[in-house]
Amino acid sequence: MHLVDITMFYAPEGGGVSTYLNAKAAWLAQRGVHHSILSPNVQGRAGAPALVHLAGAALPGFNGYRMPWTVSGPARALRALQPDLIEAGDAAQAAWAALRVKRQLGIPAVAFYHSDLARLMHERWGGLAGALARRYLAPLYRQFDLVLAPSKRMVAQLAGMGVAGAVHQPLGIDTSTFTPARRMDNLRERLRLPASTRLLVYAGRDTPEKKLPMLHEAVRTLGSPYHLLLVGGAGAHRGPHTSHLPFMRDQAQLACLLASCDLLVHPGDCETFGLIVLEAMACGLPVVAASGGGTAELLDEDTGILVQPNSVAALCAGIDTLFQRDRSAMGLAAARKAREHYDWNHIMPQLMQRYARLLALWPGASVEVERLCASE
Repeated sequence: MHLVDITMFYAPEGGGVSTYLNAKAAWLAQRGVHHSILSPNVQGRAGAPALVHLAGAALPGFNGYRMPWTVSGPARALRALQPDLIEAGDAAQAAWAALRVKRQLGIPAVAFYHSDLARLMHERWGGLAGALARRYLAPLYRQFDLVLAPSKRMVAQLAGMGVAGAVHQPLGIDTSTFTPARRMDNLRERLRLPASTRLLVYAGRDTPEKKLPMLHEAVRTLGSPYHLLLVGGAGAHRGPHTSHLPFMRDQAQLACLLASCDLLVHPGDCETFGLIVLEAMACGLPVVAASGGGTAELLDEDTGILVQPNSVAALCAGIDTLFQRDRSAMGLAAARKAREHYDWNHIMPQLMQRYARLLALWPGASVEVERLCASE
């Protein structure tokens, strides 16, 4: 059996899609299932998984990700791999190439709605752009045999566009990497901060939908003893209450930083899932997050606080309120929830079952389906 992922959102620099595909690749490799990833952001490489480079170019507004030049090039690369199932991780050329090869080879194609394109278009360029995105997405996704979405909110959004039957498929984390045991007792000392510092952390890209200017304003408003550790985001907003570290490609290093802070703050309300929220929870951190987007589904009153989006005052109040609560108990509850519900060892079997049910509908797939199910 050969499972193939194609997306412009896979890159060595990480990100939620890259984390998901790397976890899938490791899971399948351990079970002897052939897996390939096609992306314009990688160099070709044999191994498990095989990485296949697609020609493409970086476009404004796509956070440095490269987009394939055409549909025909990715389609040729896909067809040459002779896949048994294709999963497309974006709604651009990768999706159209997957559909073309689906028809040519008579195989199932899956779409994963990783990026809330309609919301992003609306946020950046206005209501007309968002409406045009929805008109584009609906007929595209209706052609796939299965559409996955990482949150219930995104399933509902797809249904509102006219894409019926989308399935909620959460992402996961490696709880052997993201664990409270990674905590360093000397992080404040290394950052040259007083031991009494209330250390907040944010990790991720600095893009408009992340709402980082609002977070910086909240930290400035709160003042001492609050301090923000910004990991990976641009350091343009540096101030006396902010420290900046570059993107951490090594997940163990990121886990050490997360576990050593007091809480994660996530002001963005456009996330389809919010993987960093789960990673922080697994490290024993309670979370303050905006109530919009998929992150809201990950938290409850025992693990964090949801605040009104786009409000500095609400963000400040949420942060301050959380420090009045039993953060130790909340951290334990957060780590337990992440471990019991979102470890990849729980999530990947769900995904494999979905693949198996889909493949079982295709003629001659019974032997391969048995193998896929056995891989769990």
